[in-house]
Amino acid sequence: MSKPILVLNCGSSSIKYQMVDAETEEVLAKGQAQRVGDVTGPGVVEHEVDGQTFTVEQALSDHTATLGIIVGLFRSHGPDLSQAIAVAHRLVHGGSKFVEPTLLDDAVIEALAELSPLAPLHNPPAIDGIHAARAVLPDVPQVAIFDTAFFAKLPPEAYTYALDRQWIEKYGVRRYGFHGTSHGYVSSVVTKMLGQTGLKQIVCHLGNGASLSAIDAGSPIDTSLGMTPMDGLVMGTRCGAIDPGIHQYVMQQSGMDIDELTDVLNKRSGMKGLTGMTDMRDIEAAMNAGDPAATLGWHVYVHRLVSYIASYYVLLGGAQAITFTAGIGENSVRLRHDVCERLACLGVKLDEQANEARSKQPRVISAPDSSVTVLVVPTNEELSMALQTAELLAA
Repeated sequence: MSKPILVLNCGSSSIKYQMVDAETEEVLAKGQAQRVGDVTGPGVVEHEVDGQTFTVEQALSDHTATLGIIVGLFRSHGPDLSQAIAVAHRLVHGGSKFVEPTLLDDAVIEALAELSPLAPLHNPPAIDGIHAARAVLPDVPQVAIFDTAFFAKLPPEAYTYALDRQWIEKYGVRRYGFHGTSHGYVSSVVTKMLGQTGLKQIVCHLGNGASLSAIDAGSPIDTSLGMTPMDGLVMGTRCGAIDPGIHQYVMQQSGMDIDELTDVLNKRSGMKGLTGMTDMRDIEAAMNAGDPAATLGWHVYVHRLVSYIASYYVLLGGAQAITFTAGIGENSVRLRHDVCERLACLGVKLDEQANEARSKQPRVISAPDSSVTVLVVPTNEELSMALQTAELLAA
C-alpha cells in the first residue's frame, strides 16, 4: 500500500518540496518556489514529475498563495495530491520541548512561535508554511520534523555550556545541534552498509551550513553546532566557533549594534568573509589559480574540520567510520583528499581512485588497509522526514 507524503521545507522567500512514497521510498514529484513575497518581480515555481519540469512565473505574494499554485501544479500534472496521507514540515529548532516528530495543532503551532527567538531566520517562515498548508490542505494531517530532535539525547557534558546556571535554567541556554535529520539518516545508512553493531562513527555534513556529529551505537554524543547554527565549523557565510570577546571588541571599534554584528557573523563571514565566495568549487578553482585569499580560506576550512574530527575520534575512543555527506562532502574530491591526508596519523588511508569516482550511491572510498572506513553517503532528509512521519501516523 502506497504512503504518499508531501514534504515541505519553507524558507523566508522559498518553498522546496517533494512528494515521497514512504512505502517504496520513491520520489513521486519534487519542486521549488523562489522569490516568495518579492515585490520587485515575478516569482518562479518549478514542478518536476516523470522527468518533465513544469514552470509557473507570476507574483508569489506569500506562502499561502504560493502553496496554492503548487497544489494547482499537482492537480494539472500529477501526482494526485489528494492521496497524500500527511504533510511533513521541516522545523530547524524545537528547543527542549519538541524532541520527536509531532502532530501539529493550534497549541503546538503557538508553542513553535514562542521558540522563534532561538531560530529567528528559520522557524518563522516554516510556521508560515504550516499555516499555508493547513489552509490549502485542511483535511490532511500536518507533522513537524525537527532538525534538533536527533541531538535531544546528547549527554549533559556535551550540551551544557559553562555559563551562569541561571542562564541555563531560565533561558534554556544549551547546545541543541542542527542538521539532525541528515545525521540520523546518514548514520543509519552507514550502520546498514558496514553491518556492525555498536558502531562508532563521525558524520561530516558539509554544505553551505556545516556540522559534525560523533555517534556511538546510533546515539549522538557530541555535535559541532550549538544553541544556534553559528557554532563549530567554518561555513559558507557563517563564522563558526569564535572567541566571544570578539563581539564586544568589534562593536566598540566599529560602532555596530548587536543586530548589525549578528548579521555580519551570519551572512558575511565564513568562506564569504575570507574569500568573497561561498561555492567551494569556485574557491578551489581560485586557489588553483594562485588566489591567496582562496588558498587561506581553504586551509582554514580544512584546519577546523580536521580539528573537530580528531576531537570526536578521541571522545568516541576511536572510530570505525568517517562519512562525508551534503553538497561539499559528497562532491569535493579535493576536500576529502586533503582532510584524510591530515588524518593519516590515525591510520586513515584513502583509495584515491574510489575517491575520484563520481556516483550518487553510498560508497566506501578508503583503502582496504585503512584503520577507519571512510565513506561518501548522499543525504536524503526528505526521505527521512517521510519515513518518520509515516512511523508517527502508524503509531
